[in-house]
Amino acid sequence: MSENQKPMRPASEEAENQTETAQKYSLNDDRRVKVLSPGAMVAKRFFRNRIAMVGLFVLIAMFIFSFVGGLISPYGEDQLFYRTDVLRKEYASAIENTEFRYTAAEGMEFPSILQAKFVLAAGQKQPSFSHNNETYTVRQEGKDFYSVSKNGVLIGIAFKDVFSVSNPDQKLTFNTLFAGLKAYTGEQTSFTADGIEYTVAKDGLVTVGDQEFGYISRYVVQALMSDVFLTREFKDQAITTMQNKGESMVFTDADGEEHEYLFSYDPDTGKWTIRQETASRVYDTYSAPSAKHWLGTDRNGMDMLTRLMYGGRVSLMIGFIVEIISIVIGIILGGISGYFGGKIDNLIMRIVDVFYCIPSMPIIIILGAAMDAIGVPPKIRMIYLMLILGILGWPGLARLIRGQILSLREQEFMTATEACGISVRRRIFRHLIPNVIPQLIVSCTMGLGSTIITEATLSFLGLGVKFPFASWGNIINDVNNTFVLTNFWFIWIPAGVLLLLTVLAFNILGDGLRDAFDPKMKR
Repeated sequence: MSENQKPMRPASEEAENQTETAQKYSLNDDRRVKVLSPGAMVAKRFFRNRIAMVGLFVLIAMFIFSFVGGLISPYGEDQLFYRTDVLRKEYASAIENTEFRYTAAEGMEFPSILQAKFVLAAGQKQPSFSHNNETYTVRQEGKDFYSVSKNGVLIGIAFKDVFSVSNPDQKLTFNTLFAGLKAYTGEQTSFTADGIEYTVAKDGLVTVGDQEFGYISRYVVQALMSDVFLTREFKDQAITTMQNKGESMVFTDADGEEHEYLFSYDPDTGKWTIRQETASRVYDTYSAPSAKHWLGTDRNGMDMLTRLMYGGRVSLMIGFIVEIISIVIGIILGGISGYFGGKIDNLIMRIVDVFYCIPSMPIIIILGAAMDAIGVPPKIRMIYLMLILGILGWPGLARLIRGQILSLREQEFMTATEACGISVRRRIFRHLIPNVIPQLIVSCTMGLGSTIITEATLSFLGLGVKFPFASWGNIINDVNNTFVLTNFWFIWIPAGVLLLLTVLAFNILGDGLRDAFDPKMKR
């Protein structure tokens, strides 16, 4: 035997080696080549797409923010917050009376034509004037105080000093007014009217015995509200402030409460406006971001961060429900149309064409205005909005499913289902529709962004989700004036950013799913 020749191994030894090799490379060996399922291949391609993963993480963050954030937020969706503000309300007005005022005697008339003729006669210092062939006598009773008589009968008086009563329950008769003004302008200390004796002080205070009856002054101070009665002390202090050209005064009312009053003068009208500074509990509107409210408050005094959480919940929920409605209608009609073809296909496609011709946005605006007119509750209105958007959004999905089924129904596996005697319903919904699911998922994912934008647009126009429910659209509706737009960024920028990120994430996710299901489209 040569050195290069190897000894023959026994047959039993070769069989043993083959057995060891077979065991080494058996199907149960971990080192065998693994073949991924189609679903796993799609998932692998999707998770390798970094941009798609960013969109997925953004959507997960949006869902956590909207659905979990509202649960852990310490505030409610429609919880109101208040603050105490010092308000300057118009309280009274005052004017120095430089024009004549007129009062007719009891049972007499002193019309404006006679008043105008009196002014001419008084200005020219004439003792009388004529009207309708009748002579009227003008008599000066005191300083800036005149009486007008006809045939010796008093018909009225003209005066610049005003006689006001101190108690609103007291009545000032014409006789008391005439006698009081005559005594005051004539610098008399007392007068008698209707059997009652009155005392007149130099400052115009009129008393009956020890009780105050009224006062006479050239200044007229009137409350702006009919249920407010101004005391003499208030008027005297206000007149003193005006005479001294002061800008404010502090007055203590009958209840012992001090209030500050601000005075402003209008030289064009000669009128003083008196404003009262009062501490009032008002809505904490447009409050800036703080430790209590991280994103401030809106125009209704509600926490903006909490409203954004609940608003995201509503916007996402509307988007998904609308897509579900569209999917159900689109699968049923698209599946039937694509499988049967012929007249049924023509009928359903004509229905789709009709829906494509419907101007969706004008119809939605008209229906929204109609719901406003009949006062549909906000919760029911939201349901109607989802139904309307879903019913108007199915034609595109129906055409997609029909086209896919038309290409699938002629393949071998459908011939096998027909040969096995499987019912038509099972052929469509158990064998055809599942093969359309990848394209359907991509289409719905990208359609969700469009639905959310539509809802936000309608809510911004006031035709979508209504208060007290929040959505990102009606939150942005707060910027319907330039003052809010330019001064309160925290009202609209966060909602706009969330809306932008969510719609962008849905579109990115849809692109990623499309590339994962059909990698050839990426080339």
